[in-house]
Amino acid sequence: MIDYVKGTVVECNTAYDGARDTTEKHKKLMDSHKWSKYFDVDIMDSDGDIVLDIPNGKVIKKNYVGKNIENYDSMLVLSHFKGHPMGGYGGALKQLSIGIASSKGKRYIHCAGKENGSYDDMFKTNQIKFLESMADAASSIVKYFGDNILYINIMCNMSVDCDCCNVAEDPCMKDIGILASTDPIAIDQACIDLVKNSDDPGREHLLERINSRQGIHTIEAADELGIGTREYELIEI
Repeated sequence: MIDYVKGTVVECNTAYDGARDTTEKHKKLMDSHKWSKYFDVDIMDSDGDIVLDIPNGKVIKKNYVGKNIENYDSMLVLSHFKGHPMGGYGGALKQLSIGIASSKGKRYIHCAGKENGSYDDMFKTNQIKFLESMADAASSIVKYFGDNILYINIMCNMSVDCDCCNVAEDPCMKDIGILASTDPIAIDQACIDLVKNSDDPGREHLLERINSRQGIHTIEAADELGIGTREYELIEI
């Protein structure tokens, strides 16, 4: 897919300790996983960040993103749909917000707009404000790229945990498929509906994770911000 679109793989550093919290360590990890060998790779906040304004944001009014986003006029957002220990689920909207935010921006979103929030603050934020901050941040990226942005959600190896967890729980559902859309809200809503409508015995476990973290509220907030719609037509190909 990357070769087909002649794309650059873009990333940003994390806001938590680990192998991706600095550019130097992040590059070493990219090298060890062979990403740098086969593709052009850009850690977008390696040279700092820029601020995107969110005048109509529900919680945050600005978004710190990797500075190198200025080098691109389009984006293909590839997301592994699964559960998440904080957001309830991870999909296109989370990738637009936390994924594209710089290290500073990730912490800012997690802290619901608290400047210079601590590592501990990220895990003490009011849940609704955190989810709405993600929706706010996502809206700024949609606005930035306009019509030049597409989304692919891969519904396989679906665990209740995120890939970022040190030890993620094993997948709890069988693979469902791959979805593509021009609408980040519709694609995430469709993924959740496919889980709900599944007869897989693991669906209840995944739904418990999504519902217990009020994950659907990110979609609700993004819908209210007008960056897409929860209505969709599912076309199988």
